[in-house]
Amino acid sequence: MCEIKKVGIIGLGAYLPERVLTNKDLEKMVDTTDEWITSRSGIKERRIARPDEATSDMATEAAKRALKDANLKPEDIDLIIVATITPDMFFPATACLVQEKIGAKTCPAFDVSVACSGFIYGIAIAEQFIRSGTYKYALVIAAEKLSAITDWSDRSTCVLFGDGAGAAVLGPVEKGGILSVFLGANGKQGDLIKLPAGGSRIPASKKSVEDKLHFIKMNGAELFKHAVKVMADAALQATAPLGLKAEDISLVIPHQANLRILNAVAKRMGLSTDKIYLNIERYGNMSAASSAVALVEAVKEGRIKKGDKILLDAFGGGLSWGAIVIEW
Repeated sequence: MCEIKKVGIIGLGAYLPERVLTNKDLEKMVDTTDEWITSRSGIKERRIARPDEATSDMATEAAKRALKDANLKPEDIDLIIVATITPDMFFPATACLVQEKIGAKTCPAFDVSVACSGFIYGIAIAEQFIRSGTYKYALVIAAEKLSAITDWSDRSTCVLFGDGAGAAVLGPVEKGGILSVFLGANGKQGDLIKLPAGGSRIPASKKSVEDKLHFIKMNGAELFKHAVKVMADAALQATAPLGLKAEDISLVIPHQANLRILNAVAKRMGLSTDKIYLNIERYGNMSAASSAVALVEAVKEGRIKKGDKILLDAFGGGLSWGAIVIEW
């Protein structure tokens, strides 16, 4: 087994559903206004998947685009990881469904369920397999159909979430690549955002459906406080071992949770807002897919150049969090 020293992202792809749901549309659905949503979240619109469009379908499209960008064929992939909290079903894993849809060989395929932190966790896992020489190429996909678990009568949550998918192909690189990874979690705060029913604790029943327990439940105020602290801390934990300061980071790509959270994180980190990549206005919170899609768009827009050091930073249910420093 040959150890590989450098691992990087060699291909990227994203997929977003066609349907756009604007704040004006939501005004007709719940007691809310465009001004209320925008001032509290920074979101103007979000994408909503078709009824017949599952998480694996969006993941597959993103994966195909990432493979094309990497100039690789499906059979070249040695590992598939899908980060999602909205799998097509409990089992088989969505990653296995994607493997079949893209025509990959019988490589290992599994899901990661850490909500909004999923893309970072997936990259961290894949990097270890490649760095050790166990595998050469890994496909990490973050895909979510949050519209399927959103209570569209709850104005405090339905304004926040959207659907989409992003994918990255990881492989050996000559220079740069992933420089540092930091992951964390605190199960004591797991109740702050959760999907109560459908598992072994509260199996699906007529009562669980009537009580709307199959939808996202969250304590927004408490989440806000924890998100600002742990995202800033995760960034520090990932950059400090490298001796990097705020001015050494070319761009921070945070999980697109809430504009007020992101501004607070930037202030706490001592970063100017122009170093924070934002697309929350167009897509809302897509959980694990947010970071992946933001990375794809930042590269496409020319915000990331060769040699830049970028920081991925996310916080999500679990509670979980993580940060990754990459030299592009």
